Amino acid sequence: MASLVKVLVHFVFSTRQRVPYIDAALTADLYPYMAGIVRHKRASLLALGGMPDHIHALIRLKADLSLSDTVRALKAVSSKWIHEKPNPIPDFAWQEGYAAFSVSPSREAAVRSYIANQEAHHRRASFEEELPELLRKHGIEFDPKYLFD
Repeated sequence: MASLVKVLVHFVFSTRQRVPYIDAALTADLYPYMAGIVRHKRASLLALGGMPDHIHALIRLKADLSLSDTVRALKAVSSKWIHEKPNPIPDFAWQEGYAAFSVSPSREAAVRSYIANQEAHHRRASFEEELPELLRKHGIEFDPKYLFD
């Protein structure tokens, strides 16, 4: 039998020290570029969105693709691209870590909506409030002093 899987993962990561580098002009090029990175890894990008200081991505992973390899490629390749584009951002960097949450197929639409509506969400809560809330909701233990770099 072939490996038959449906693994949905909600990734969240920010720019280093949450510097708001991701403006509308960068978003217009960065999001399609990140979609290409995901396709190159043979995964499926189901949703991508965020704010000037962080990204949310809902990705369907293949059976042979690790979560860590996926996010490592997404961050490393996009960062390299940002540094090499015609108008580079020399100080741009992603934070060292990331958060990842498994998503039940029954919750896929809700997570897509959550990612698509980041701007509205962040009128009510900052990223510094959002991330700990997501971690608690998913039962992930964390030390607040190491959460943001």
